[in-house]
Amino acid sequence: MAAPPLVPAYDFVAPPSTGLSIESIAHLNWIFLTITPENYTQTLGFITRNFGRFNFLIDASSLPSDFTQLESLLNVGTSKLITNLDQLQLIRDSKLPIDEERLILAIAKRESASREAFENAIRDTSLGIFVPDITDIEPVRGWLQEYGTDNRPPVYISFEERPTLSEILALTKINASVVVDSQYLTTTPATETKLLGVGEIYASALKSDRKDGLFTTLVVDEQGVALGLVYSSRESVAESLKTGTGVYQSRKRGLWYKGATSGATQELVKIDMDCDGDCLRFTVRQKGKGFCHLETRTCFGASTGLGALQTTLRSRLASAPEGSYTARLFKDPKLLRAKIMEEAEELCEAETKDDVAWEAADLIYFALTKCVAAGVSIADIERNLDAKSLKVVRRKGDAKGKWADGQKPQETTTTSAPEKPTTDIPIRMSDRVEMTRYVAAEVSSAELENILKRPSHKSSETIMGIVNPIIKAVRTEGDKALLAYTQKFDRCPDLKSTVLKAPYPESLMTLTPEVKAAIDLSYDNILKFHAAQKESKPLVVETMPGVQCSRFARPVERVGLYIPGGTAVLPSTALMLGVPAMVAGCKTIVFASPPRPDGSITPEIVYIAHKVGAEAIVLAGGAQAVAALAYGTESVPKVDKILGPGNQFVTAAKMVVSNDTGATVSIDMPAGPSEVLVIADKTANPAFVASDLLSQAEHGVDSQVVLIAVDLSDEQLQAIGDELHAQAMALPRVDIVRGAIDHSVTVVVDSIEKAFEVSNLYAPEHLILQIAEAKACVEKVQNAGSVFIGPWTPESVGDYSAGVNHSLPTYGYARQYSGVNLATYVKHITSSELSFEGLQNLGNAVMDLAAVEGLDAHRMAVKIRLDHMRKSSS
Repeated sequence: MAAPPLVPAYDFVAPPSTGLSIESIAHLNWIFLTITPENYTQTLGFITRNFGRFNFLIDASSLPSDFTQLESLLNVGTSKLITNLDQLQLIRDSKLPIDEERLILAIAKRESASREAFENAIRDTSLGIFVPDITDIEPVRGWLQEYGTDNRPPVYISFEERPTLSEILALTKINASVVVDSQYLTTTPATETKLLGVGEIYASALKSDRKDGLFTTLVVDEQGVALGLVYSSRESVAESLKTGTGVYQSRKRGLWYKGATSGATQELVKIDMDCDGDCLRFTVRQKGKGFCHLETRTCFGASTGLGALQTTLRSRLASAPEGSYTARLFKDPKLLRAKIMEEAEELCEAETKDDVAWEAADLIYFALTKCVAAGVSIADIERNLDAKSLKVVRRKGDAKGKWADGQKPQETTTTSAPEKPTTDIPIRMSDRVEMTRYVAAEVSSAELENILKRPSHKSSETIMGIVNPIIKAVRTEGDKALLAYTQKFDRCPDLKSTVLKAPYPESLMTLTPEVKAAIDLSYDNILKFHAAQKESKPLVVETMPGVQCSRFARPVERVGLYIPGGTAVLPSTALMLGVPAMVAGCKTIVFASPPRPDGSITPEIVYIAHKVGAEAIVLAGGAQAVAALAYGTESVPKVDKILGPGNQFVTAAKMVVSNDTGATVSIDMPAGPSEVLVIADKTANPAFVASDLLSQAEHGVDSQVVLIAVDLSDEQLQAIGDELHAQAMALPRVDIVRGAIDHSVTVVVDSIEKAFEVSNLYAPEHLILQIAEAKACVEKVQNAGSVFIGPWTPESVGDYSAGVNHSLPTYGYARQYSGVNLATYVKHITSSELSFEGLQNLGNAVMDLAAVEGLDAHRMAVKIRLDHMRKSSS
């Protein structure tokens, strides 16, 4: 295992408020923890929970010389353990089966500048060396240069005080590994100028014999399978660490953000380098079609072996073709169990090389089917193998129970009732759809706030690295870029035009009578509710005699309405955005929505565009649609305001264009994934509660749902949990639901007051009150997008037909923003009108304040008029 150039030191008990995030530390592959008698137990837990995420460099040299503690640290997965001389002797005397390359000898702090101590330590070439808390790099630098950088044990060095960048680079360039407190490190040194850039530090240890100075880079997946060969530069390494994505150096085009145009992005797992420091390895999670420009997973062709089998099994779990045997295994746990046992027996009985290979392949197929059904990946299995390989305490390893004599277990019969017929819904065995439960009284306020955090999004740098080039291209190339991105991202290669102009052909609005009636009913209710919000007349106030102030409303003239079309088609959003725009009197209404693969748009959206008078529908989604609306193209009208929900790329694009003075466009609100919070007490129907939670969980894996349970017993909570699981398993979008439920929570509180305190802290998009006296409790709501009162008001009615708007603030923005309403499409203009008397009454105050501010022209504008009055009246 090659020694890393940089190991961030991290205090997980009291994490620093500044510096390198724990996610960025993971990208560097190594983490340094100092263990003390006080944090010993916590450190063991931290290592166990995060094994596979980091290589752990643990400084145990200040612990008492307790063999049991040292053994436990090695056993749970410590990659390298720093010991003092007495501890090292204990481990050696114990005859533990341990590779001594996992051990590092610490030079005593009082001897950290001692040449003799260094030479004594380095003589034992099986051990690494730790030189702690140095105050002057020159002695250590001199020893290392004299000893040489090759064929010596790794040397780790830490500083007593914050080091300078030049001190760190001087050591990494001679193959020393430097331990630096994470609070002094950053991936964005350009903006955090007082901190040290990890990209520059890491790259300083790299070597290149190429004329262009680039570094050969092998890109692999989490199983270590090579996806392709690329090149990196110091700049691209820093950019990759900053964005948490695969960023490389193209020899022709400069920095290459992998997937920025193809959508085949890479999530960075870790970076490491080879033993000579002249080759990098990027471990990534590949998204989209694959790494290769030919849309294969690797540049060496399609995946084979276990990786290919895992991909196939996951595909079968999600949507198996009719008659699939694998799908049958997923649906029938009893059959799968029997096949695993059968194939294990056949493997045990196989004798020839070919037979053993054949039967082992069968067993692996069924075993991996079991793993995929339980959500376990090959990477998870490998992490467990790695963890077991590091154990220094071994079990005896005898067979258990009925297997102990090496014979087949006796056949058994059962008189139990037959199982219920399995359904057609593919499920993961032993994987209940269940929310994590917390009791508010048992956690601190800070812990509760952390529990209620929304799922983390991709870093803003990652998103902007993709969004900004798209916006720039559409702004400069217009329809050409818009069409190219739509053909690519929405898989519409035959699309010829991205704009559909009114009037729309009847053939594009073919609907069933039932759907048309539902749209018409919803349209009428939304129209009534928003029309009632109109201001009947201007506001006029006489603030003092002769001074009249007024405010009057005018519609935003041109609006662009974004209607998502990713995991679900949303004609309801077209209604919610289009009807109030029409009621407000916006002169130009433009829809934008991703087309279907054949290049058409859903007839429901076309019909609604016709009803609200939209003059065009832009057949595009994502950042490219937002850019087209903001700047206009040859065929897309420029708008003054963009409204509508979308994914992280849409939201980021809206924020970018709204902050560009060249676009002069505003947006409705920041938006994120859909969410709901349900407050339920003992009067709530468990089935109703579960259905409301699931109605939002099915929106997307990044959605979140929260249940605030008011004084519910374990039995009552279990009833809701059982309903949640049962209803979820009957949904066609169950896999999406699982993703949302994974980061959703139940919080148990002891009173209605506490329930609303938690709800107002969370500030949900949708708030559902399934409690006694629900209507009376509305006055307790301080932060929410929209409230649904009582057992007969599911959130669904607000999404579609009740009349209220479903375009609402998410991600906690309900603290500052309203949902879309008529005022969203209106701007208010104020006016002032003063009479002769009014200016006399007001003039002196205006002149005095202008004089205080030193604005003489302001003062003179009043004085000239007052002087003119006096002359006229004299």
